[in-house]
Amino acid sequence: MEAIAKATNVKISSQKARLVMDLIRGRAYSEARDILRFTNKRAAGMIFKVLETARANAEQLAQLDNVLVDVDELWVKECYADTGTTKYRRRVRPAPMGRAYRERRHYSHLTVVVSSERRESKATKTGRRSTEKPVEVVE
Repeated sequence: MEAIAKATNVKISSQKARLVMDLIRGRAYSEARDILRFTNKRAAGMIFKVLETARANAEQLAQLDNVLVDVDELWVKECYADTGTTKYRRRVRPAPMGRAYRERRHYSHLTVVVSSERRESKATKTGRRSTEKPVEVVE
């Protein structure tokens, strides 16, 4: 079972949010939660709220389907930050050679997908089984 949580127009640039999202992608829910709690980045608090919402959505979907979902079995299947709107302010910032830039405020859309389904290892995604040994070439 998959559950999705989205936060739109969050006041942080998507580049800064991706730095934190890379830390939790593919991790267990409890491990990702601990990482976000102790990461010293501003985006961590916002992503933590989205992760908690995804967990609550998973529990609600399970309750509607009469299925029992254990929180310890949840893992972060996907998480990404897309660029949102950019707000251009009237303020000006100094630029080289006497020019001026307009001030830009970046927003982003945060998405977290948690799943209780079995994880696939990297070896099965590439088509090789983890038990196979590489073939030796003899000349």
